[in-house]
Amino acid sequence: MNDSFWQAAYIIAALCVVLSIKWLNSPVTARRGVRAGEFGMLLAVVGTLLRHEVVSFEWIAIAFVAGAAVGAPLAYLMPMTSVPQLTALSHAFGALAAALVGSAEYYTDVAAGHPTTGFKMVALVIESLLGYLTTTASVMAFGKLQEIVPTRPMTYKGQNVINLLLFAVAGVLGVWMITEPTPPWVFPAFTGLSLLFGILLIMPIGGGDMPTVIALLNSYAGAACAAMGFALENRLLIIAGALNASSGFILSVIMCKAMNRSFTNVLFGAFGAATTTTAAQASTKPVHSASAEDAAAILESARRVIVVPGYGMAVAQAQHKLRELTDILNKRGVQVDFAIHPVAGRMPGHMNVLLAEADIPYDKLHEMEDINPDFAEADVALVIGANDVVNPAARHDKTSPIYGMPILDVDKAHTVMVIKRSMNPGFAGIDNELYYNDKTLMLFGDAKGFLGEIVKALAANK
Repeated sequence: MNDSFWQAAYIIAALCVVLSIKWLNSPVTARRGVRAGEFGMLLAVVGTLLRHEVVSFEWIAIAFVAGAAVGAPLAYLMPMTSVPQLTALSHAFGALAAALVGSAEYYTDVAAGHPTTGFKMVALVIESLLGYLTTTASVMAFGKLQEIVPTRPMTYKGQNVINLLLFAVAGVLGVWMITEPTPPWVFPAFTGLSLLFGILLIMPIGGGDMPTVIALLNSYAGAACAAMGFALENRLLIIAGALNASSGFILSVIMCKAMNRSFTNVLFGAFGAATTTTAAQASTKPVHSASAEDAAAILESARRVIVVPGYGMAVAQAQHKLRELTDILNKRGVQVDFAIHPVAGRMPGHMNVLLAEADIPYDKLHEMEDINPDFAEADVALVIGANDVVNPAARHDKTSPIYGMPILDVDKAHTVMVIKRSMNPGFAGIDNELYYNDKTLMLFGDAKGFLGEIVKALAANK
């Protein structure tokens, strides 16, 4: 009975995983996708607990309570603006779980002298390598997102060569373990090199590349889980891990395409390094600033407004004030739409999540390719905390590190208003020529506070 149940549970759980990824592809069906994924995970856990290999539940119960004690507060107390950090931690926990299972399998079977097939050894090596390096890489990504460690690239001479040599040594140790019995020190050394490589992999990557890095780490964690499935002969883990790995990789490709970048450039290009000269140059150029009352008058007289949210909106937690502004403008006959750049924020879909939290209608959120032709017809482009994704230099300045990156064409709107705390450059570390455009008005201040002032000004103009 138990065997029949867990096998059926695995089949249904696998189907739920497939449907979850499919439904998460659209904001309209995303909630359904989350529920399908949760139900599939519940079935997978229950089915696993009913397998004949599970003979005792004491340690499982302890782990369940410990995991819930950590996971529940993270889920409920973590603000929506910190979803990228939570995602990075989730990748770290998932990858660590896969790596620990690989280590347990190695010491209980291989190190104990039990007969092991070469195929299983290959799976264990891949599982442990990807699991451990993804763990430390994800922790480093969390540190950069949380600004515990510097968000700028940390580089030194010969860094890429050293990283590749470490990875090569780990690979040689892995092949050694696959081909023949090894001394006791090999697996710990292999583990240590994998952990170290994960740290060094993220060090030279700047904060501007975090969306791509998070998607790539998601792919690595999925691949580790798929390898764990082969090692444990668990079909559900193979299916779920392969889906996770492939979807994460495809998303990484999409993110790189959105920035006109290659994987090698993201991982080894040290993109995102701030330069001191551009910031100094910015202070000598004239800009046009405006007050909240000026901005309110311009918005009130507009027919169409396109809002471009960025990470500055997330930091200020301004999404709810933005919703208030949108409601007021809509009531006065102003059409308001939202332009979402693929790499806006700190993770894929970051802006979509925040705007959905503020109950912005899904049909008002438009992808870059769909909304770009409309900027020329917009009366106002309101940029809130976005920087590099609206920099016109990407189109024509061949010396710029963002040259060739597709951007939102906000400079084509009749009037551009930018809410920003200061003239400091974004993650790319370069000056934004949009700010010095004759039709650009800089609205200096905290995004939440400034939007609140605009709302008050509009309310006073009834």
